[in-house]
Amino acid sequence: MPDNPQKLSGNEIRNSFLNFFAQRGHQILPSASVVSEDPTLLLTVAGMVPFKPIFLGQRTPEFNRATTSQKCIRTNDIENVGRTKRHHTFFEMLGNFSFGDYFKEQAIAWGWEISTKVFGLSPERLVVSVFEEDDEAYNIWRDQIGVPAARIKRMGADDNFWTMAATGPCGPCSEIYYDFYPERGDENIDLEDDTRFIEFYNLVFMQYNRDASGNLTPLQNKNIDTGMGLERMAQILQQVSNNYETDLIFPIIQTTAQIAGIDYHSSDEKTKVSLKVIGDHVRSVVHMIADEIRASNVGRGYVLRRLIRRVVRHGRLIGIAGEFINQVAETAIALSESAYPNVRQREAAIKAELQREETNFLKTLDRGEKLLAEVIQEVKQQNQTQISGESAFTLYDTFGFPLELTQEIAEENHLTVDEAGFDAEMQKQVERAKAAHETIDLTVQGSLDKLAEHIHATEFLGYTQAAATANVEAILIDGIAQEAAEAGTEVQIVLNQTPFYAESGGQIGDHGYISGDGVLVRVEDVKRESDFFVHFGRIERGTIRVGDAVTAQIDRACRRRAQANHTATHLLQAALKKIVDDGISQAGSLVSFDRLRFDFNCPRALTPEEVQQVEEQVNTWIAEAHTANVEVLPLAEAKARGAVAMFGEKYGEEVRVIDFPSVSMELCGGTHVNNTAEIGIFKIISEAGVASGVRRIEAVSGPAILDYLNVRDKVVKDLSDRFKVKPEELPERITTLQTELRNSEKELASLKSQLAIAKSDSLLQTVESVGDYQILVAQMEDVDPESLKTAAERLLQKIGNGAVVLGSVPEEGKVSIVAAFSTEVNKKGLQAGKFVGAIAKICGGGGGGRPNLAQAGGRDASKLPEALAKAQSDLRSALS
Repeated sequence: MPDNPQKLSGNEIRNSFLNFFAQRGHQILPSASVVSEDPTLLLTVAGMVPFKPIFLGQRTPEFNRATTSQKCIRTNDIENVGRTKRHHTFFEMLGNFSFGDYFKEQAIAWGWEISTKVFGLSPERLVVSVFEEDDEAYNIWRDQIGVPAARIKRMGADDNFWTMAATGPCGPCSEIYYDFYPERGDENIDLEDDTRFIEFYNLVFMQYNRDASGNLTPLQNKNIDTGMGLERMAQILQQVSNNYETDLIFPIIQTTAQIAGIDYHSSDEKTKVSLKVIGDHVRSVVHMIADEIRASNVGRGYVLRRLIRRVVRHGRLIGIAGEFINQVAETAIALSESAYPNVRQREAAIKAELQREETNFLKTLDRGEKLLAEVIQEVKQQNQTQISGESAFTLYDTFGFPLELTQEIAEENHLTVDEAGFDAEMQKQVERAKAAHETIDLTVQGSLDKLAEHIHATEFLGYTQAAATANVEAILIDGIAQEAAEAGTEVQIVLNQTPFYAESGGQIGDHGYISGDGVLVRVEDVKRESDFFVHFGRIERGTIRVGDAVTAQIDRACRRRAQANHTATHLLQAALKKIVDDGISQAGSLVSFDRLRFDFNCPRALTPEEVQQVEEQVNTWIAEAHTANVEVLPLAEAKARGAVAMFGEKYGEEVRVIDFPSVSMELCGGTHVNNTAEIGIFKIISEAGVASGVRRIEAVSGPAILDYLNVRDKVVKDLSDRFKVKPEELPERITTLQTELRNSEKELASLKSQLAIAKSDSLLQTVESVGDYQILVAQMEDVDPESLKTAAERLLQKIGNGAVVLGSVPEEGKVSIVAAFSTEVNKKGLQAGKFVGAIAKICGGGGGGRPNLAQAGGRDASKLPEALAKAQSDLRSALS
């Protein structure tokens, strides 16, 4: 084990790493959010992700050297979590970065120094790997550091050549491994043997650029990107057998074990896996919610929901029947708060979200258990001994019911589960989801990446100017760089400076024109790619060329509308905090020219009174004519003053603060009115739920109010003309019509039922005797589902002991089938719900119901005779 017998805590390891590099000229930067600003990633999956624009040359670094401890979430190998010693969904990556400053020699020397001097690892326990063609790194390790040649392993490109995408910056890497058993000697060292070796430090030498043809050219500025896994170093220094038993995770496991009334160390391997999964996943969900992710069925929200559900499921597997996740989350928060204070600051939101999701999923689990009971009953009725893989996977995929729990309950019922069939269904799902695999893509705008070293970043002038002269830096057509473009062409144009606002922070991009010598481009959208503003538009006339001097002019009317809606959004959030709940926070927004949309975290719907009060408060602030104070401040000072940060936004050391004193103060890069009076008026259109715990308000303000009123005025006038009443009499007239319609529908339904009964009497002559039972299977023409059910019940009453199956095609493309079984038929093992559901599949549908009465539907009317023939045959076989 390490020469230094002192065990360092996880916090001490983190601080030692950061301080080591700070003493060597590195700026300590805070961890970025787990919500990645990279549009190709759902989550921050590696320590270098926040620095991608710098590595691409799209953003100038504030410092040449930096060091971080980055929170990372990675779920592409989630099934390995808890089963291996060091797979995690949440991990911290310690890193030191050089942006065109030091390179291989210094990075290797410092990597060795911190490993052996600061962390006290014995050099005899360290093995290094290098890319097989990287003689420079090999020689540095051997000749300058003094690592024996036998403990330097050359590896192929799959292991030791680092890329983020098919094209872009790349380079060889070198890794440092810890040897748990150096006494085994240096012969035949196999770094793939994870029982002996653990890789804990990866040094990436970003020295090449790879083009689309695969050619490598040296980068003008070479960079260093390193990563040391905090959990892995903790395992080594704390002398435990796996990452889960370090002080970073084990207290969470202990809390869970106490709730379950078990002991980790004396538990079997299956129980330990569940405890480890909970220990890992709880860290993930705490940090995800702290960074403003909410559970949902899409994107990051789906990842969060899946992790929470896995925690609950594994809690059930170790005997925890009720809610427990918040008790475990408290331990995770306590462990993290010194390094990441936002987990404590967001404690209430974290626990509310976790409790809501846990409560809902426990209900889902209950439903899954009931469905499994039905599956078991069906298997036994068919004298089988195995639950199909398809059924087990449906339970897993639809209800989140774990295979292990299905197997356990099946075993109690003397059944098995087709695990191979389950794996086959799982593999189908994996193939479907393959496209969503998490990778880091450096080429979202491939052509811009290639141009990044040759063109200027775009300077934004739009806060103070509506028009500006500029130079054309780049022209792209369908994403491919061009020197010129002609009239009629859809283009993307990059200027050296622009008054056009680029889509950001929920606000859409400006519209307007780019004009020059004989050329006019209508700009319909503007997006930002790192430091470049890309103007999307169509050339109305002339030819535009790279290097042209042009005039960029925004559409002032559209800008005024966006400004009014954006400021109104700020006032809306302030009003919601004041009237509904001070803990409300933004979960998304849209600021367009004609409306605004504001998503916010709130566990309940607003009352009509609250909606009215919020609207009135915003209009009061508008009428009070509050003047905006706009300042650029250090981030820490802005937060200290109470400025609200927006969800999903990334901030530099200095931030723009929009302050309407005593009303609202937010960090925002958007465009706003100078005085709230410029908004004019504000109107809420709707308030509704969009996801669990997330509400949405849609509203209009400023000039868009007139558009809104004009549309509604036209509708009201049209209705008044049609109904021949005054506008104020419309509600009463519509209520009268609705009442008349309901009465007519009831009368029609009664007539249809009477007609169906009359028709059904003629079917009694087709009754067939099968043993002691009477069966009647027939098709009735043009009978709606409800009347068909009435007819089936009446026929069963008349024939007594038996079964009735009726089918009908009430309308084109719709099939209705009803089954009514007597109690004696049920005793023969036939249940109407399952019987009619199977028959309906022939018509491309399904359904079910009670054992004695059930209804199903289908889409293929041409198959109804076949379905009814199948019903008659099955009844004969079962009842004879």
